Amino acid sequence: MGKYTSDVEAANALFEANKKLKAEIAKIIVGQDEAVKLLLTAVFCQGHCLLVGVPGLAKTLLINTISRALDLDFKRIQFTPDLMPSDILGSETLDSSRNFKFVKGPIFANIILADEINRTPPKTQAALLEAMQEQSVTIAGQMYKLDKPFFVLATQNPIEQEGTYPLPEAQLDRFMFNLKLDYPTYNEELDVVKKTTSNATSEVNPILTAEQILEFQELVRKVPVADNVIEYAVQLVHKTRPGNELAGTMTNTYLEWGAGPRASQFLVLGAKCNALLNNKYSPDIEDVKAIALPILRHRVVRNFKAEAEGVSVDDIILKLM
Repeated sequence: MGKYTSDVEAANALFEANKKLKAEIAKIIVGQDEAVKLLLTAVFCQGHCLLVGVPGLAKTLLINTISRALDLDFKRIQFTPDLMPSDILGSETLDSSRNFKFVKGPIFANIILADEINRTPPKTQAALLEAMQEQSVTIAGQMYKLDKPFFVLATQNPIEQEGTYPLPEAQLDRFMFNLKLDYPTYNEELDVVKKTTSNATSEVNPILTAEQILEFQELVRKVPVADNVIEYAVQLVHKTRPGNELAGTMTNTYLEWGAGPRASQFLVLGAKCNALLNNKYSPDIEDVKAIALPILRHRVVRNFKAEAEGVSVDDIILKLM
């Protein structure tokens, strides 16, 4: 493990680093503790996130602050209906001496904020999602590796659905978490307004380097897991599939589709990371439960009956747990 003598020492270092990261982020971001925890979990698990929230909840500021605390290169791409794949990936241009030269697009950064990803046509969405999956970009037959660590955060505005292109289920499955950002509480909003309407500024100090993040990503995968925890995660995913022998009345009544095997993988990986961030060296069932909602939320599809009766996806998942 690089500069750490043992995995236990590295695990303790991750726990300490996480505490410092949260303190730095809290200088700028008021509240949103759950979102911050899950975003950092996704970074350490090499996962990507989908953020769903109404405009003005400081989504961009949150990601920008995290990228500064992690000392990573950050790019924001505003998705619009006329955005082309080359606007994200980059393109070949002729230079002054008439040679083709590849000009890198904004995807070549460590943290990408794909703002309002459902506003752009499927062709452009697919270009971003392919880069997420392959961690590389192919232009004119030439492959270019993306920088590591590489983390994509896509936002969706849940209000206006006119003129949007919803992400297909297979594309949604590539995101580890689906985070719901809620309005701040009354006291949090008072804090936000006080902070943002004065001339006081806070400086975010970098806590980790890219190398350390890559080491911690490796560490998360090394965490040992008891069989009963893996069994619990896989059973939970099986319970979401209608017609399955483990599916209960709730699933068979209200769900059209259940989660795929990727959900089981992310549940175990997320539980490993959640354990480390809570200073434990191995996850238990509580760690799986702690991250199950944002992992399963976008992987199960309600049927018409559930929509008609106003039963939400979150209600169903909580019942299954």
